[in-house]
Amino acid sequence: MRIVVARCQVDYAGRLSAHLPLATRVLMLKSDGSVLIHSDGGSYKPLNWMSPPCTVREGLSEDGRAEWLVTATKSDDTLRILIDEVLHDTSHDLGVDPGLQKDGVEKHLQELLAEHPATLADGLTLVRREYMTAIGPVDLMCRDADGLSVAVEIKRRGEIDGVEQLTRYLELLNRDPLLTSRGPVRGIYAAQEIKPQARVLATDRGIACALVDYDALRGMDDAEHRLF
Repeated sequence: MRIVVARCQVDYAGRLSAHLPLATRVLMLKSDGSVLIHSDGGSYKPLNWMSPPCTVREGLSEDGRAEWLVTATKSDDTLRILIDEVLHDTSHDLGVDPGLQKDGVEKHLQELLAEHPATLADGLTLVRREYMTAIGPVDLMCRDADGLSVAVEIKRRGEIDGVEQLTRYLELLNRDPLLTSRGPVRGIYAAQEIKPQARVLATDRGIACALVDYDALRGMDDAEHRLF
């Protein structure tokens, strides 16, 4: 990974246009080919980015400033970064990442839902746990009553980043003709608690939300022995 701290101006052109005026920012060039521009704020989300596959050409602009031109391989989208001053430039080999280690509750939720997928939606059956994609494993790959593929992402607490994660998985899965032979792959975001913002984003992207009762799945919540 290459990390550059620089005073720069950024212009994005493609499905939409976006402009970041001159300011000091962090530029990240990852080994997977992605390019991200961060500021010192706004939590984890970059101000702008280009997803792989893409190419980066470093040169000089007409006025002599350092210029990075990032071009998407599969579209006409471009990211133009004009650099006035480089404050820091370093590269690091991070090696192979072992992946996210889920906590005990989340891992157990996945195991229980794999055994009882129909609790998420009527007629849902399990195809495979940890269905691998190029960017990581989908928690559950299922099939609904109509034979359509359904990707399930499971969290203990459902927040926006989980919706973003499932969205990226769906983009990849819907390129696979074996999964889309009967129709597009749809998504279910399952969690014990889903934040309102995450639910709004999921709904906007056509992703269903499912609240999971952990105790009921474990067999601890027996409806026949409850007073109310």
